[in-house]
Amino acid sequence: MGAGHAHRLYRHGHSPVHALPPHCKLAATFAFVVVVVSTPREAVWAFGLYAVLLAGVAAAARVPAGFLLRRLLIEVPFVAFAFLMPFVAEGERVDVLGLSLSVSGLWGAWNVLAKGTLGVAASVLLASTTELRALLLGLQRLKLPPLLVQIASFMIRYGDVIGGELRRMSVARRSRGFEARGIRHWGVLAKTAGALFIRSYERGERVYLAMVSRGYAGSMPVIDEVSATRAQWAYAAVLPLTALAVCLMGWTL
Repeated sequence: MGAGHAHRLYRHGHSPVHALPPHCKLAATFAFVVVVVSTPREAVWAFGLYAVLLAGVAAAARVPAGFLLRRLLIEVPFVAFAFLMPFVAEGERVDVLGLSLSVSGLWGAWNVLAKGTLGVAASVLLASTTELRALLLGLQRLKLPPLLVQIASFMIRYGDVIGGELRRMSVARRSRGFEARGIRHWGVLAKTAGALFIRSYERGERVYLAMVSRGYAGSMPVIDEVSATRAQWAYAAVLPLTALAVCLMGWTL
């Protein structure tokens, strides 16, 4: 199950985090996100400690802060939604800088912003230190249903192919003087989407037939097995176990 190239999210390195088996990192990231989501939103200090833990992981992985922050921009739509919650939520209200805001909306916005940002940051660190091919192997090691692993594999493999096809179609439109400037051009864009679907479907058929002719029978061969030692599992468990301790303090204090 190999990939022809590294994804843009991956940052090549030789840190201890890069060296961990992928299934260890997947399990640690999932456990960390579950702990963060389970933390009461009123324990504001706990989320600060979670951020410090992720900063420590980034430092150990030698992932620059700028690299991480640029990838966090993907959550901008959720941030915008969080900022709207204090204005539209009902219940007790409080005046902040002359604005009447909902108390429950403020807590809800904080909850979405804090937990969402930490979850995205953990995912970005995982993708930055693990190649996509290794992630798929890790999912296999964690006994995820094989069909889901194959769907993820094909989605990753041919997402860039479809994107490249869309870029070529865009260049062809611009070379003929087309510029989408208003509603009257939506029909052309809709036809483009339909043509892209047909081209993708036909290319998928050709890829499938090529795979069958080479012996594909419903499962991809595993080229190399990646096992983890107890020491590696213990190293990966440091993040979620520390976060769990912080979460328990957040519920008890």
